Amino acid sequence: MAGIGFELRKILKHQTLTGVARAYAYAGLISSGPLILSIFGILIIGVMSLAFVIPKYAIVQFQVSVTYLIACSLILTGPLQLSFTRFISDRIFEKRDDLVLSNYNGVVLVSTAASGVLGVIAVALGFRGEPLMYRLLMVAGFVVVSNIWIAVIFLSSVKQYRQILFVFAIGYGCTVAFALMLNTHGLSGLLGGFVAGHVVLLAGLSGLIYRNYRSPRFISFEVFQKRFAYPSLALVGFLFNLGVWLDKFMFWYAPGTGSKVIGPLHASVIYDIPVFIAYVCVMPGMATFLVRIEADFVEYYDRFYDAVRSGATLRHINDMRDMMVGSVRAGLYEIVKIQAVVLLLILAFGHLVLDALGISSLYMPLMMVDVIAASLQVLLLGLLNVFFYLDARRTVLRLCLAFVLLNGILTGITLYMQPDYYGYGFALTLLILVAAAVQLLDRKFSKLEYETYMLRN
Repeated sequence: MAGIGFELRKILKHQTLTGVARAYAYAGLISSGPLILSIFGILIIGVMSLAFVIPKYAIVQFQVSVTYLIACSLILTGPLQLSFTRFISDRIFEKRDDLVLSNYNGVVLVSTAASGVLGVIAVALGFRGEPLMYRLLMVAGFVVVSNIWIAVIFLSSVKQYRQILFVFAIGYGCTVAFALMLNTHGLSGLLGGFVAGHVVLLAGLSGLIYRNYRSPRFISFEVFQKRFAYPSLALVGFLFNLGVWLDKFMFWYAPGTGSKVIGPLHASVIYDIPVFIAYVCVMPGMATFLVRIEADFVEYYDRFYDAVRSGATLRHINDMRDMMVGSVRAGLYEIVKIQAVVLLLILAFGHLVLDALGISSLYMPLMMVDVIAASLQVLLLGLLNVFFYLDARRTVLRLCLAFVLLNGILTGITLYMQPDYYGYGFALTLLILVAAAVQLLDRKFSKLEYETYMLRN
């Protein structure tokens, strides 16, 4: 999300209550808008199709199929996302815009080939008993959604946040419309509407890219050359996405918590619904993360390095470092406060939410744990973002590796315990990681001047 701070600082410059409200609303929409649109789009399709789809279980099969498309495409394209972002940022800084579009096309080609091949293999081995149309749509959907992540990460790199949100609104509007038009055809109709809507979404994102960039070459692969490669960023992208989804996969396929839905795809009613609600509840925390980290922290970050480059006094440099540290602490503290309020609201009114969704109140304890875990994930994102600004890629890599290992181990332990402990593995993993990241960041800041001058020389 680097670069959004410029827009937020512009809004906050007015120092009015309206300006602050606008900044938080803008940050919330930018950070969580696409997520909220996608979640509610899929929900609307399911609810409005109940009267038309026979058998009704096809709606569950559709929603589970879409969930797997999103999860697997994020994990697959994870190695490309951060490394491609760094490549784009470096080329724009060097004023070599001619390499941007051609390498985007190269990354899209690689993503299409990888997702297409893996999709065909997965469908051929795991979905032999399913209709041909369903299998073709799963492969097509996997390719399209994988390329959407590449387009989104590209546009985020060049600060096209409002345009991303606008195109997502159009794309998911089309997704809902197409799926409702085709829902009388059952599972294949719903999935066909989803794929068609996402083709519109991908076309819109690609249109933004082609409108703003030109290149003498249509396709090139400098992004994969050794001199431009960032293996640590590729691993971080893969491990972080794997860490986020690992506990879900474990619950889906554990004998006591998961059940088969279609082909090799499983789901876990006991775990999926509370997690879904929890991720909707982190929108205020994500907005706070962007305002406080991307606006306040980045301002002092720029001042610190400007002071270093201009040869300012040591006292001034130390003051800027202290302001930078203070902004991170204030940002993390504010995220904790905001999510604590959300947690209290869930505690007070969560049973009403569950009743409205027709879900048993027995899910309430697990939902509380999942809201805490999702809130900790926002804190972790904020800390990782600061490490990226400080170019501490190895630290981020170690944290992401620990994320995968701890989540796998602790979730596995809770699966063998009573249902009362479900969700605690993911939450405890994030708590440990946040505590470790805070300690590591404190050490990093304590020797920041030394490392800055040593690297400079």
